[in-house]
Amino acid sequence: MATSSALGAAREVTLSAGRIRYHETGTGSPVVFVHGLLVNADLWRAVVPGLAAAGHRCLAPDWPLGAHSIPLPGADLTPTGLADLIAEFLDALDLVDVTLVANDTGGALTQILMTRRPERIARVVLAAVDCYEVFPPRPFAGLLRAATLPGAVRAATEALRLRLVQGLPIGFGWVAKHPVPQEIRDSYLLPSRHSAAIRADLRRFAAGVDNAATLAAAAKFGTVELPVLVVWPPEDKLFPMALAERLVRDLPRAKLVTVADSYTFLPEDQPELLTELIVEFTRLHAAP
Repeated sequence: MATSSALGAAREVTLSAGRIRYHETGTGSPVVFVHGLLVNADLWRAVVPGLAAAGHRCLAPDWPLGAHSIPLPGADLTPTGLADLIAEFLDALDLVDVTLVANDTGGALTQILMTRRPERIARVVLAAVDCYEVFPPRPFAGLLRAATLPGAVRAATEALRLRLVQGLPIGFGWVAKHPVPQEIRDSYLLPSRHSAAIRADLRRFAAGVDNAATLAAAAKFGTVELPVLVVWPPEDKLFPMALAERLVRDLPRAKLVTVADSYTFLPEDQPELLTELIVEFTRLHAAP
């Protein structure tokens, strides 16, 4: 579960599938963050303070993607089910004029959401995300297939205790260019290591990952009226620049900005620059 005090006060909201833990700080137009697989709200710990200072209410949930602390045993954890869960979160807190900021797997869920339940969303930031055929990216495709096998998630989480394994492509080696602090690695990895119920959530998510969901969302991109900021690192090892360029071609109001010296985890590698880009984007597309 997320632990960084920079994220603000920890809160919980009860949704139809169970409780979601989130952090909140700041006031103003809401920014809701959507992280990816095997991370949690701590991913945004260096982005949230700057956005709050710029006049935003920042809400950073721990989505049930394997690094959360509250199991959701009855939840639909397919990509569409998770997109609906995010929509229900927005409804439950009565959020309007929302900026969604997504990274990695969270970007796939956000694309489904913005083509399925866009009514509370005003603008979207897609920062190095799964999309089109790349959901999940290699080398994680094989890992997710294996995760559905009995005992596989437990074995993987035990292996990730080793720093050597954490540095491999199946760990942090291909997602973060710069070192992730050990306490943050623990925040990401310990929940699935310590809780059988969290591992069960992770297995159910893994079983449902299918690029049919992202391709179906992409088929509706032409109808998306929201402004979209696509932020991409040219060095990304999982998501080639061709994907970013394709998103910008297909989304009618999308703009592409590249960020150097980063891999997929832009909020880890380049949080200050990502924050500046989000602030500029929200001001450019502020509600009248």
